[in-house]
This record gives sequence, structure tokens and C-alpha cells, in this order.
Amino acid sequence: MPHAYQALLLLGGNTGDPTATLGLAEALIARDAGGVLARSRDHWTEPWGFEDSRLFLNRALLMKTTLPPEALMRTLLRIEAELGRERGSERYAARSIDIDILLLNGQVIGTEALTVPHPRMHVRAFALEPAADIAPQWVHPVLHRTVLELLNDLRDPA
Repeated sequence: MPHAYQALLLLGGNTGDPTATLGLAEALIARDAGGVLARSRDHWTEPWGFEDSRLFLNRALLMKTTLPPEALMRTLLRIEAELGRERGSERYAARSIDIDILLLNGQVIGTEALTVPHPRMHVRAFALEPAADIAPQWVHPVLHRTVLELLNDLRDPA
């Protein structure tokens, strides 16, 4: 039997009906990738890296999976596509859904297909705030700071 581990995910979107889309994404993640153990409250935030009049809805999920990390990422990308995500050349743009892997039980992964911990999570309040709702004591395995410490660093830079 494959080894089970926990993954901290961030879901976000700002087109269509973000509440419904994130709900569908959560159901598909539970169906195809593993059980959802916890869900953050919903956070509405300004777009990051570009301008748009629509707010983003962000939600963190703590899940348990037996999929190898790269298979988990492929599954999440397939779910995004199933929910209407079209990836263009622009890195930061309005979107129906985005699913990021923030942390994987202290693992550090750097392949062409996957980078964990997420390389920009520590500078994004829109990622850290929902993550802190459900995993405040999870430790960033490279920066050796908890999710809550990283969030506090953003709020009160030294």
C-alpha cells in the first residue's frame, strides 16, 4: 500500500462564480486525490501581480493522499482544466481556478514539474492567511519558519 502523507493546498479564482468553482474543486480533489481533512475560511483578496476589478476568493485545504507528489500535481492540473482553467502565456491573470501545492509534510521537491514548498508562498499573504487558518504550525522546510511566523513576518517586517 502506498505511503499516505498530508498536503497543504491553496485554491483561488476570480472569474465566474468563485464560491461554486472552489466548492467543485474541493469535491473533485476529495474524489480524485484524497480526503480533505480541513478547510480554511474563505478569504477575498485583491489580485496579486496584475490589476483586475474582481477580487480573488482564496481557500486552503489540508488533505491526505497516497498519490506520489508529481502525480498529485498532475491530478490537480487536470481538475483545473476540468473546471475551465485555460493556461495562457501570462503568469498572473484572471482565472476560474488555480490550485497550488504549498507544502507536503516537510518535503522539499525541485523538479521540472513540481517545486515544493511553493516558491512564493512566503511573500503572499493571500496564501499564508488561509493556510494559517488550518496549519499555523506547519514548518516551511527551507526557511524553517511556521506558516504563522511567515504571515507575521509579512505583517510586521523587521
